[in-house]
Amino acid sequence: MLRTLNSFAVDLIQIRSEDDLFWHVAQNVVGRLNFVDCVIYQVDQTQTCLRQVAAWGDKNPFGRSIINPLIIPFGKGITGRVAQSGKPVIVDDLLRSQNYIPDTQPARSEICVPLLSRGRVVGVIDSEHPDPGAFGEAELGLLTTVAAMTSAKLDLLGEARRSAERYRDLVASHAQLTEEIAMRKALEARLFEARRMESIGKLTGRLAHEFNNLLTVILGNLDFLEFDRTGPNADRSLYDARTAAERGARLMRDMLAFAQKSRLNPIRLDLNAEVAAFQAGQPHSVAQRLDLSLAQGLWPIAADAAAIESVLLNLVENALDAMPEGGQVRITTENLLHNMADSMGQGMDILPGRHVRLTLSDSGVGIPADRLGQIFDPFFTSKPVGAGTGLGLSIVRGFTQQLGGTVTVMSEPGKGTSFQLTFPAIS
Repeated sequence: MLRTLNSFAVDLIQIRSEDDLFWHVAQNVVGRLNFVDCVIYQVDQTQTCLRQVAAWGDKNPFGRSIINPLIIPFGKGITGRVAQSGKPVIVDDLLRSQNYIPDTQPARSEICVPLLSRGRVVGVIDSEHPDPGAFGEAELGLLTTVAAMTSAKLDLLGEARRSAERYRDLVASHAQLTEEIAMRKALEARLFEARRMESIGKLTGRLAHEFNNLLTVILGNLDFLEFDRTGPNADRSLYDARTAAERGARLMRDMLAFAQKSRLNPIRLDLNAEVAAFQAGQPHSVAQRLDLSLAQGLWPIAADAAAIESVLLNLVENALDAMPEGGQVRITTENLLHNMADSMGQGMDILPGRHVRLTLSDSGVGIPADRLGQIFDPFFTSKPVGAGTGLGLSIVRGFTQQLGGTVTVMSEPGKGTSFQLTFPAIS
């Protein structure tokens, strides 16, 4: 049974529609968990009736066919009452139940579990048996687990459908307003946001789904080991659990890398030496445009050398792009003794104490005031399509904050931009 649930968790990733999901649950999950019968009902659009949408057993003679598909109002019969109450039910003897609605074959016992999405019933999973008292707590636990996994997948499918509908609506609106420039720009902004949110939704949905599946595999195999630690399948269960745990760790590493919050290795660094080494490693066309003014006796900091290089590279690239006609990128370092009064007076989020400040300035086009609040957002870019990922400044802020520092920016259109990175100094 645990292996069937483990397989179901993996199979859920590949299922792309509600219809495929319902038939898979009926035929490939409930049908393999020693239930002799299964019927899945879905709530109709009026939210008042249940409709049979998938089956296994006598109701399903072949393929995806259903004999005499019933429609049951909420509150009628056992399934209708479960849909109305949202609570599972076990009936030990249907001959004593006034709510029983006979179907293709008479039954003596029945179990019915609701499918819940966002707090409301969207369907039920029902199973009957020809013998009285056929269902107990074990069967209820199994069917409840299947219902919970099915409901989670229904949530993901619903969100994907709603996202696709929103995207189609925006595309249709965009086609109608192409001749109106002002409206077109506003709509493009909405379209960009929809695509961004769709991407984030898919990413987070896939992450949550993948991680939930991995946890299901791990817990399922640990439960199996708890019942049979010395059996012939114990080593295989341990291997499956370990493999799933390793996949989870790899998944987290990939997500951290995507978010530019990779594990850093801070060491004692001379920021002046890092800046000088960065200039020396650049092509001549870039190095000659870097004007360094490095303070004598600069305090050391605790930082990751690769992260500092990445920060410098992203800031320098942005500065050079802002000066297409030429110009110098000025890089300065200085010691900074900060106290509480400085923070209150300047609105700076810096703890009192010794700090080292790195300032990078250009004399380029500058940044409009209405965009300053967006420049650190992931995927935000003012560059032409294909000229930037929109992650450069997100990387700068992410790495700086991971190292305990802060980033501030000052800019004036037509006069240039200055980024100030402040890092805590060490003894």
